[in-house]
Amino acid sequence: MRGFGELLITIGLVVLLFVVYEVYVTDLMSMRKQNNADAQLNARWDAEANTVAADPQRPIRTDLVPGEAFAKMYIPVLGEDYRFAVVEGTTPADLEVGPGHYRTTAGPGEKGNFAVAGHRVGKGAPFNDLDLLQSCDAVVVETESMWFVYRVLPMTNEKVGWAQGKGRDPRCAGVQPLELTHGAPYANTPGQEIVLPEQGEVIDPVPNYRGELPTDQMASLMTMTTCHPKFSDRQRLIVHAVLTQSYPRNPGFLPGELTGG
Repeated sequence: MRGFGELLITIGLVVLLFVVYEVYVTDLMSMRKQNNADAQLNARWDAEANTVAADPQRPIRTDLVPGEAFAKMYIPVLGEDYRFAVVEGTTPADLEVGPGHYRTTAGPGEKGNFAVAGHRVGKGAPFNDLDLLQSCDAVVVETESMWFVYRVLPMTNEKVGWAQGKGRDPRCAGVQPLELTHGAPYANTPGQEIVLPEQGEVIDPVPNYRGELPTDQMASLMTMTTCHPKFSDRQRLIVHAVLTQSYPRNPGFLPGELTGG
């Protein structure tokens, strides 16, 4: 019995150390990688701006390099300091740096579905509080030349009576059930849903739609995916948002969504 008890204590310590590693140590490691990615992105943008200033006819670089940061995302309701550099790709190595862009999906601001994955626990946990987002909450994406403001779509239980209810909130300007503006293909695109890991259709150009739709008839969406529930990968938490505003990225300018305006 004594030997069995010591074995249980040893197993418990191993499990505890593993949890500490997964939750805290990997967070510190990812924080360093995220800071490096952010610094490299700033340096690249500054260098590009100087080059374009010297040669205004030179086009801004638009190619996305796997594993390299290309944008930043902000979610104001999760805190003034919520900012992550977004990398191209969703491999384990990519997601250790920060949120990763599904390479086959649209880019920021484009028609279709700009889809991003992120860890919920450990490895920086950029999407730890993704479940707290409510309809009309802003998700701001900064690229080298533009700011894009997405807002979370109405939840399934909010669609009926949206115009007479929450839809009257000034923050909800440009947000309504997509089937009202883009038709039946978007009937299954709520603000939040829980799906199984194999349900990859949530990041399709038109989420959860089996047919085809011409690009010019598509909405400009952003979809964020993460594991669900916390400390488990049995399911996926999905948040869909629609593009409501875009602004040129000029020196000294910040969207009102980031300044409280």
